[in-house]
Amino acid sequence: MGKALHRYQMIADDDRIVVGVSGGADSLTLLWMLNERLKRVPITYELFAVYIDPGYEGSFGESLEWYGAKLGVPIRVDYTDYGPYAHSPANRENPCFLCSRLRRKRLFEIADELVCTKLALGHNKDDIIETLFMNICYAGEISTMVPSQTFFQGKFTVIRPLAFADEQLIRKFARDQKFPEFINPCPSAGYSKRQEVKNFLKQLYRTNKKVKGNIFRAMSHVNTDYLL
Repeated sequence: MGKALHRYQMIADDDRIVVGVSGGADSLTLLWMLNERLKRVPITYELFAVYIDPGYEGSFGESLEWYGAKLGVPIRVDYTDYGPYAHSPANRENPCFLCSRLRRKRLFEIADELVCTKLALGHNKDDIIETLFMNICYAGEISTMVPSQTFFQGKFTVIRPLAFADEQLIRKFARDQKFPEFINPCPSAGYSKRQEVKNFLKQLYRTNKKVKGNIFRAMSHVNTDYLL
């Protein structure tokens, strides 16, 4: 995480940062590390953890609030109906795409309300690779999420400090730290297009241990002379 923060200059002194929390290992690891890091770095910044509850039965919002209090970083839970709406007949788009877009929009609104210019998300190396393949297969373009990206004419910057971290390593860290495990109540959990791409890539990685690293490096070494 330190390498990613340094290379992309993600955090500056006196930053106010909204940390998007989902309840998964990635976002809990991100929150824990950003909070723990404050004790060791020569700069100061403020963290505002936010969970956008999509509105399903079986919400773990209260449990997340309890964990945040225990960690010393209060987690704000914003209750919405984005999930059921995205899965309703009123939505003609992919439910995961719409729900994600609505939750991201709400995070920006909260960041604006809290006068925060940074939004930290827990996407990891695997997420970035998967997004590349999803955009190729379903959007017809070669692109992915980037470790640091500005939005709205530079008003906000989305940072992904775990961009260089493998999903497997993060899962191990979460188990070692005994982070609480929350069950995603979304009816599409485990059946999304992203999960299909993830399963495909897992099979590909088994053929050669260098494949994942080569794909990740390829996104920084694009030979445009050999693209249409």
